[in-house]
Amino acid sequence: MKKQNFIVRFYIYQKERFPFLSHGILISVFTFSAISYSRLSAGISNFIPIQDYLLAIFNTITLFFLLRVSDEHKDAEDDLKYRKYLPVPRGIIQLRELRYVAYIIIILQIALQAYLHPIMLIPYAAILVYMYAMLREFWVAEWLKKHQFWYVISHMWIIPFVDVYASGYDWILGGREAPVGLLLFFAVSFCNGVVLEIGRKIKAPHLEEPGVVSYSGLMGKKAPWIWYLILVATGILASLAAYFAHLGMTVYLVFSVLIICNLIPVILFQKRQDKFSGKWIEHASGIWTILMYLTLGAAPMMDRLFL
Repeated sequence: MKKQNFIVRFYIYQKERFPFLSHGILISVFTFSAISYSRLSAGISNFIPIQDYLLAIFNTITLFFLLRVSDEHKDAEDDLKYRKYLPVPRGIIQLRELRYVAYIIIILQIALQAYLHPIMLIPYAAILVYMYAMLREFWVAEWLKKHQFWYVISHMWIIPFVDVYASGYDWILGGREAPVGLLLFFAVSFCNGVVLEIGRKIKAPHLEEPGVVSYSGLMGKKAPWIWYLILVATGILASLAAYFAHLGMTVYLVFSVLIICNLIPVILFQKRQDKFSGKWIEHASGIWTILMYLTLGAAPMMDRLFL
């Protein structure tokens, strides 16, 4: 049987492991929100030049893709043993090919930044260094496997790193100190990362896979409630961040409604314990994250730009 060409195989890979359309929308909102929040906190009501924003979203989307490629290499042995249905183990694409794609992306990222905004190479380099440490499991792989809490914490720090980079298209390029409220925004991003991570790994008992970590497997019926408590904590942090950015009461109302609505997938999962209800928690995590970023930075900035 003739092997499909690389473009077709890469399309299949990204569709299953990093769908550029859905991930691109989420990461673009994340980037727009980070920049907007930074400017709103500094009392600035207009947005950065569109070419700078396009560069920012290209680099943030491709940075998260590099993280996906890094995870493919880090998890290759376990995937081959326990998850042979994934694209790499079943031969759709090779790790070597993904490395070549990653090298091309890094060259493009460096070239564009060096040409347009060389100073942004500093936070960019910090991200790559941390990403490499993640690839090496911080040189304590066995210990992290036995301590899932610290595994999650250590890996979620990459999101605030990208946050610093994305928001830097405002305050770094603007030659200003970072607004104090950004620390809260970074905390919100960290917690959103945890919400997404736990939300996508809550499964019904009959769907648990041998050798594959899930939070429902680790924590049992408590997992959805822990997910929900972290979501509530994220909402509280987001409310504090909204206060520092001088956002209106509508923001707090939206957060409250979202928190209440997210009780539904938790209760549904507790009652049904099936694939459908597990997927609802995963989808709710993504919806929560997008709406959180829209509310905290993107929508207030759009309101000032067009109304």
